[in-house]
Amino acid sequence: MFVFASFICSEIPQTLQFSKPIKIKAFSSIQPPHYFSSTSIRFCIRTQVPFSTKVFFCQAKSGTNESLNIKVLPPTLLAAEKEEAKAVLTLFLRKQGLSNANAARTINKSDPFIDHLLSKLHSKHKTWYLSGRELTTLEIRDALISYLESLFQEHGDVLIDVVENYPNPPVKDKTAVPITPSNPSPVVDTKKLKTVSGTDPAAGNLRPHIVYLMEFGMDSDQIRLIMRRFPAFAYYSLEGKIKPLVEFFLELGVPKEQIPIILTKRPQLCGISLSENLKPTMKFFESLGVDKKQWAKVIYRFPALLTYSRQKINESVDFLRELGISDESIGKILTRCPNIVSYSVEDNLRPTATYFRSLGVDVGALLFRCPQNFGLSIEANIKPVTRFFLERGYTLKEIGTMITRYGMLYTFSLTENMMPKWDYFMTMDYPKSELVKFPQFFGYSLEQRIKPRYARVKKAGVRLLLNQVLSLSNSNFEEVLKRKIKKLQND
Repeated sequence: MFVFASFICSEIPQTLQFSKPIKIKAFSSIQPPHYFSSTSIRFCIRTQVPFSTKVFFCQAKSGTNESLNIKVLPPTLLAAEKEEAKAVLTLFLRKQGLSNANAARTINKSDPFIDHLLSKLHSKHKTWYLSGRELTTLEIRDALISYLESLFQEHGDVLIDVVENYPNPPVKDKTAVPITPSNPSPVVDTKKLKTVSGTDPAAGNLRPHIVYLMEFGMDSDQIRLIMRRFPAFAYYSLEGKIKPLVEFFLELGVPKEQIPIILTKRPQLCGISLSENLKPTMKFFESLGVDKKQWAKVIYRFPALLTYSRQKINESVDFLRELGISDESIGKILTRCPNIVSYSVEDNLRPTATYFRSLGVDVGALLFRCPQNFGLSIEANIKPVTRFFLERGYTLKEIGTMITRYGMLYTFSLTENMMPKWDYFMTMDYPKSELVKFPQFFGYSLEQRIKPRYARVKKAGVRLLLNQVLSLSNSNFEEVLKRKIKKLQND
């Protein structure tokens, strides 16, 4: 019998019972990359052994006899992740008001819950682990804090019971163990959160940075949303964290009215050191070609950019280079579409590139012109558009030509954009091949541009190319229309 720590989810009972000590095969000789041969060791398992609901297995077939080798994380990495999980949980409990001593006592009682946190981490980033990629400290903390926040929203004051008694849920009539602050310093509790939500701003004893942000223009709904998604925000220092970040953004040229939007999108920015993390990360992006004069726009477009690890950034950049995109063009892509860094290389970028390549598209050129395509789901967004054109008689080659000429084509909604415009196009006096020549047709407003312009052409009794009808400015369109009418009259 073999028991392993691992990744691919497999349901097992929450407890396994043994009546006496048993022999379990372990592994002693390690061969790269961490494959194990068997020797025997003896140890005892208690009569009832608690497990998380899910245990993760990773099996890789190899050899000619289809035998299974078992690949596990290095013990040193598992130990490091466990310590990081303990640190994150300790910090989270402290930010909920627990004293250092009480937080430490809870951690000491919570080994099964710590293992559960690791299983959540491994499940969320399964593909990364299987490809040999190790998570950075920031990535581990982001993943675990997000999960702890969801647990706190679900369980509230009984969260400590949940942590200490995992996997057994707290008894409903059991007196909840309150999270008691270790000092009288003000925290944002339920009543204060109600005040922040806008019921009576003058009635609450709000933290200074909350008052600062409300005076700065952030409304109560935005603050409440931040608190719900990122509880640690309630405990940040105004002078040490919030104000320096806001003033730094203002110096970069970020408009004052955009600050609330940026902080709502990524409140974690307030927890990052300006000198040790934020500014060095920006310098790193500038070395990749990001236009430093455009930082205000870049941050507003995608605030999370500044919270990614350099390893994650390099993975994305290396893939862009793999597609043949020059460093200068990569800098422009990161400036215009910084969220390209958030796309998984293996789950998004590479499969999407393979799909568009099958249509005969120059993938590097397409990604440079319209990187938004690579954040779309192949099954839910991209393939339905291809089927839409195939069902209307276009060939794959023609579809490839269309997306090459107009990169935005696949980003439009089928039901709200493409279908209504197609239906109207079928009433226009053009062959279907006209859309292959001018797929930009789908980028114009049906009511504001297509219908009025075409109505003018029909009324004049002349004929213009679809490109001329839609792409010309108003003055140029009128000039071309007059020339066509005059020519028609002369003829």
